[in-house]
Amino acid sequence: MLMSLACIVLGVGLFIVTQATTSGFEDFFIKTILGTNGAIRVEDKIQDTLRSMSAGGNDSTSKFQIRGEGQKYIEGIEEPNIVMSGLREFSNISGVSEVLHGSVLLHSAFKTEGVQIYGINLEDHLRVSDLEHQIVEGDLADFRASPSGTILGKDMADRLQLNVGDSFILDASDKIGRQQRRFRVSAIYQTGVADIDRVRLYAHMEECRSLLHKPTGASFIQVNIRDKDRAPEDALRIEAVLHYSAHSWQEREKSWLGVFRALRISSAITVSVFTLIAGLAMFNTLAMMVLEKTKDIAILRSMGYTRDDISGIFLWQATIVLVIGTVVGVIVGAGVTYAVSRVHISISGIFKTDTFIVAWSIWHYVQAVLTAIVMVMIASLVPSRRAARLEPGDVIRGTAQ
Repeated sequence: MLMSLACIVLGVGLFIVTQATTSGFEDFFIKTILGTNGAIRVEDKIQDTLRSMSAGGNDSTSKFQIRGEGQKYIEGIEEPNIVMSGLREFSNISGVSEVLHGSVLLHSAFKTEGVQIYGINLEDHLRVSDLEHQIVEGDLADFRASPSGTILGKDMADRLQLNVGDSFILDASDKIGRQQRRFRVSAIYQTGVADIDRVRLYAHMEECRSLLHKPTGASFIQVNIRDKDRAPEDALRIEAVLHYSAHSWQEREKSWLGVFRALRISSAITVSVFTLIAGLAMFNTLAMMVLEKTKDIAILRSMGYTRDDISGIFLWQATIVLVIGTVVGVIVGAGVTYAVSRVHISISGIFKTDTFIVAWSIWHYVQAVLTAIVMVMIASLVPSRRAARLEPGDVIRGTAQ
């Protein structure tokens, strides 16, 4: 019984801890992605087309043609203001921001490197991102006041040895010609996502248009929504109504979300082994008790106890151990989860954090308790039913099985 109790405590406690940590990191990753790239990205106009195909295959002389509908994508957004007005009509959308981006060369005093410039209207972009909270050096007030101000990623600034207040040159080349302009570092941000902090540079929309020779249009529109779980449905509605391709954060980050889901499931299976051991220990303990207490069971049956009464005696023993184990396990799980959340670590790459991230969810506790109940009670049913089948006469004759 003590072994069963210990395994139940370990199984419930570890289940809670592992689910809290894996879910915590997943939630933090989602928050980072939503705060950087938005819940939905609207880009590329969808244009319906007709395509024809000869009934004779490659025989161009065939008189019969099969015509069908197709689609093609026109890069960028020609009229961003009109599209943003339409997006604001959707009830779940809380903010929209047009973005113009392109590839440029950044010349600093230290080295030259290719970067991605993102032209934004700051106030609109703050409604669809956590840029304001991602600033680690400098401040947005300087960026607002300076037309030539820029916001650089932390990795980019370190690699190019640029600090707040330093100036640099951006070099853009296209079919029209080559354009060079001097900019200044107003602030430095850090998302923790290496692919973003290493290459992304924010500038004012007007300056970006001038540098890239794009007086109109936008590359995409970043959208923030109130209910993040509705992003796939909203993206489909946007495509149907506005005829622009829309990609939800679940679609963009499908691979990483699959990794987190696999980790959560695998950890749950692993720690459930302790609960399984608890069930096996309970089965063994009750089975031995039935063998040792056959005479006592016979006496109880002779006194008028029914099969259900006998079965209930053994099930109640298992239930008492289960209740004590789950209660202690829940307390241990909550305590260890809190202790883990105070552990200092340094993680960057797909997000940035200095401590373990945990998610406090009642469902982790419910799942842990239900797992213990199912495994332990199923294991307890077999010996309890065996005890209930014992007959007093068989015990006296020594033929009880």
